[in-house]
Amino acid sequence: MNSNQDETGRGPARSGPRDSLFLLTNLSSADGTPLGRARVRNLSATGLMADCERVVPAGIHVRFDLRGIGQVNGSVVWSREDRIGIAFDVEIDPQLARRPVSGAKHGTMPDYLRQNRLVR
Repeated sequence: MNSNQDETGRGPARSGPRDSLFLLTNLSSADGTPLGRARVRNLSATGLMADCERVVPAGIHVRFDLRGIGQVNGSVVWSREDRIGIAFDVEIDPQLARRPVSGAKHGTMPDYLRQNRLVR
């Protein structure tokens, strides 16, 4: 075990609050090389933990989009099999990722779901 892992092997302990959620994103390296899809499992203002479809090594700089936030840059600080921990370059507001995607008012039906009947 190295100094960046706790007894469970999960990586360095975090002190900030984290939100558990499931978001999908596509990871790429800083130069734009695709690194595959990732499922974000928990999110905080300073980082995240994600399951990846392939191994992503620790120490590389990555970028990705988060719903409600936009492009985020960070470094993979730990990697174990298909799971990684990313520390963000700039803090985010994790609550933005939980906001509804649609800007529609609650209870409003989208146009494509409305039945338009012609009266003759």
